[in-house]
Amino acid sequence: MSSLSFQGGTLVLKGLSQTEAVHPAFQWVKAKWRCEAYHYPALLAWKREQGLRDTVPRWQHLDLVLHDDRQPHDYQIAAIETWEESEGRGSIVLPTGSGKTFVAIHAIHRANRSTLVVAPTIDLLHQWYSRLTNAFQTEVGVYYGGEKVIQPITVTTYHSAGDLVADYGNHFKLIIFDEVHHLPAPSWGETALMSPCPLRMGLTATYPEEHEQQGGRWRVDDLIGPIVYRQKIDDLVGERLAEYRCERMRVDLTPDERQQYDADYAIYSGFFRSRQLRRSHGAGWLMELMRLSAFDQDARRALLARQRIQKLLAGCRGKLRALDNLLREHSCEQCLVFTENNAVVYEIAHRHLIPALTHETKSRERKHILDAFQSGRYRAIATSRVLNEGVDVPEAKVAIVLGGTSSAREYIQRLGRVLRKVGNRQAVLYEVIARNTVDEGKASRRRRRKGEV
Repeated sequence: MSSLSFQGGTLVLKGLSQTEAVHPAFQWVKAKWRCEAYHYPALLAWKREQGLRDTVPRWQHLDLVLHDDRQPHDYQIAAIETWEESEGRGSIVLPTGSGKTFVAIHAIHRANRSTLVVAPTIDLLHQWYSRLTNAFQTEVGVYYGGEKVIQPITVTTYHSAGDLVADYGNHFKLIIFDEVHHLPAPSWGETALMSPCPLRMGLTATYPEEHEQQGGRWRVDDLIGPIVYRQKIDDLVGERLAEYRCERMRVDLTPDERQQYDADYAIYSGFFRSRQLRRSHGAGWLMELMRLSAFDQDARRALLARQRIQKLLAGCRGKLRALDNLLREHSCEQCLVFTENNAVVYEIAHRHLIPALTHETKSRERKHILDAFQSGRYRAIATSRVLNEGVDVPEAKVAIVLGGTSSAREYIQRLGRVLRKVGNRQAVLYEVIARNTVDEGKASRRRRRKGEV
């Protein structure tokens, strides 16, 4: 009898020769009819018509009991129901702090089938592990470089998901991609292609923009389905998220800093205008500049000038004085200080005797810092991009941004770090920018795009 099976992230037809008619999704590869496993839901009707024996599903029916007495908000229920009405496929876009993980836990409970959760970092993997273990009081698997344990509910990272899905992809009926804006990356998108999961959910506060899904990158809609539910920050502020305000503070460069800035900006902008990189490469202009810098001396000079500008603006004296004042003003509150330059992070940490969190911080030290911050032993943390995504810091209600990109995603993520509701406390985000520099252009673009997210 002919059959349909799962093998290495593909679906394989057995018992059918090359001359026989098959579904158009299949191609003749290595003497067998094969297609990417994500076609599985679309093949179900054809499979029944052909009378094929189906050996693909290895997922289990779970007897999950939810040990979380909190009742979901109306928007969380609406998100789950809309996703279910969309045949269990698509992305849910909710602001940071609005309970995306809680939505996913309820979706897992209602699906009651084997589930794989894919998270972008090991920190988030462990956070998901804790939440799922507490919610269902059952064994939860974790699969990444340091540990490979597979259970009916398993959490992995984008880095490790490909290997797991290639071998065990048909053991899960539901796959959840946390921070789904990462999925378009070429190697990570292939994970979704290799999975036969009929149920797929994406979670994010910042859905990828059109240019982030082009040029060899995957489209999220194609991999897991379209956006099925969306709420913006301002829709949920008050009852569900903390009230917040954003304040922009402008500072001046010193005469020496201005001289250095103007000299480097002349080099950088002169090259940029002469080559018209933004016109020729759109959102990929920076990658093109980096590529050119490998063999073009003028491009190299421009790239180095840009890096010096970024370092100068990240830690200019006016911003550090503004930070001094803000930390004094909020001396009784817990604060997060964001900047783009690791050297400036360490300078701030030394200047104010507060811990620093960067990509260089080891997991054990990172956990200690976050635990101590949560308990109130540390009043502030200086960080680069480590806290942009996912990590829970509900006690923080003040964010001070000393530098960043013009990305709306980064702005929303950093604001979201202080929006988790704690009593009636108001959150505040201070954006400190240097006058008459590229800071102002970035801030303006960031604010415009924030309104579109």
